[in-house]
Amino acid sequence: MNVGTQTAVGAVVMAGVVAGGKAGVVATDKAGVVARDMAGNVDVRRAAPPALLVGGAQAAGELGLRRAELARAVQLGMVRAGPRTPGGAARFTRAELDRVRSAAGFPEELRARVEAVAGADAAAEVLRISPSRFTRLARCGHVTPVGYRINRYRAVVWLYLAAELREFAAREPGILRGIAPEQDRELMAAKADLRPRKWRERHVGLLLRRTADPWERAAVLASALPEDEVREAVPDPAERIVLAALAPPPPYGHPQIPEAAAVAMRLLRAGPQDEIDWYRTSLDFALSGARGQSKSTGERGPT
Repeated sequence: MNVGTQTAVGAVVMAGVVAGGKAGVVATDKAGVVARDMAGNVDVRRAAPPALLVGGAQAAGELGLRRAELARAVQLGMVRAGPRTPGGAARFTRAELDRVRSAAGFPEELRARVEAVAGADAAAEVLRISPSRFTRLARCGHVTPVGYRINRYRAVVWLYLAAELREFAAREPGILRGIAPEQDRELMAAKADLRPRKWRERHVGLLLRRTADPWERAAVLASALPEDEVREAVPDPAERIVLAALAPPPPYGHPQIPEAAAVAMRLLRAGPQDEIDWYRTSLDFALSGARGQSKSTGERGPT
């Protein structure tokens, strides 16, 4: 394998980062996270000094948001997270918090952009339609969830951005009141539910926007595939270690209780074969580019 990846993947990668075919050793210092290969070459993703970094709870308070709202703002690219702690907790630079607070309309506009409603009843109330009609619209893919919760009955409760629902109502008033389109009737007859697929598409797209690093992008795509598909697509165990080390963490609010976590994990993986094929093709393309890189750059995307 000619991966040559020397990436800061966290405080512990268990000698899993591969550089020039040799296992790398990962360590941390006060300034950031260091990835060092056996030859002593170092790739440092330099962090801001600790005094300039703010934890998630403090950042949420300074921005007038709840923790879940801050996580959603990061997810949507409205707030840029800084380097994580060795334990994986999010941190934010003072400069980023100042940038967000200086925006026009702060904090009301930021709160409005991250406001979400949970479940069909709440979403239907925003649109002023019945919950059953909203469920049909959502199952047929007219609106896309921004997140999910697993309730105590292990059922998925989808979250929707309130602003997007209002924009949908203004853009498509006829579909809120009229007869269901033929395509919707066909989907409902087939008992289709596009909500998980639409959410995955959004989730993966947002993650890809946040990095330009070729190996990190490949890891995002691999995270959407079932494990057996990843093993088939990436036969080299060393490459799979790299992808696993760079894989994005589960979304904020992902349940910790094993039974609920199992339900949520099914949402993270592509299901229909055509969706799996799409991610497989995208992963193959991403890997072909990543393998041509001498190392992982850690370059961020536009957000």
